Amino acid sequence: MPTTYPIKPGLISARRTVPRTIMRPEYALTGEPKKPRKQRLNKSASEIERMRLAGQAAYRVLEGLREHVVVGVSTDHLDGLAHDAYIAEGGYPSTLNYHGYPKAICTSVNEVICHGIPDSRKLVDGDIVNCDITIFLDGMHGDCSATYLVGDVDEQSRKLVDVTRECMMKGIEVIAPGVPLREIGRAIQTHAEAHGYGVVREYVGHGIGETFHGEPTVLHYFEPRAKTRMEAGWTFTVEPMITMGDPESATWDDGWTVVTADGSRTAQWEHTVLVTPTGVEILTLPKGAPQPFL
Repeated sequence: MPTTYPIKPGLISARRTVPRTIMRPEYALTGEPKKPRKQRLNKSASEIERMRLAGQAAYRVLEGLREHVVVGVSTDHLDGLAHDAYIAEGGYPSTLNYHGYPKAICTSVNEVICHGIPDSRKLVDGDIVNCDITIFLDGMHGDCSATYLVGDVDEQSRKLVDVTRECMMKGIEVIAPGVPLREIGRAIQTHAEAHGYGVVREYVGHGIGETFHGEPTVLHYFEPRAKTRMEAGWTFTVEPMITMGDPESATWDDGWTVVTADGSRTAQWEHTVLVTPTGVEILTLPKGAPQPFL
């Protein structure tokens, strides 16, 4: 295990504002998303095109952070950069005021599994940090994340980050119409455990579109009862959280920050995907980029 010190919460800056001209999700003012009615999972052609545009925008915001993830930069600074980038894209930071969440992105460092709140803590040499990006653009949410290396990162942590990305891609590779959802989790869990890693079970992939979080629920571990078969037109996220040690989690008093109970490091990668008539399309890639599984 890498030598590391437990992450401590820093100071959280004031909530940043979004111009009134930017289209907002329904919870932007109240903090409470509407309870969705029975959802239509199959997207229309026009909805799929809007999902592509939202996904491409989310990717640009995420990729734009990469060069700024360096020693001495605070996670709050990364949040400010992403906040401005969302607005430059013409979109709203989907996490901002979602159930009261105070920031535009989640920054999860070292043993933080997910939902880390950007704050005054500065990144130090050897950290790993997941930056989770979601944009609300033209009525659709696009969601992706990556785990970045900070400075000189030990080999064990580098391997964790690489294998976690491989887990995500192996989960995406099995997606096709008629395939049970459980096969995504089977592929992820098999690859993670082959490397001696744990798979976090409490936090899952989810349907996405006009609603930030919806059906279907996408487990990152094998659950025999997850027999629902995928259909063309579905859009959802695949976002495994993989741990060096025990995957059990605990949550800080802030109600958001989720950490490994044993303090072991964890990584996450995420894409938004579309089930096509013949397989899968990753929506959170640059426009015109080759599709790995088409």
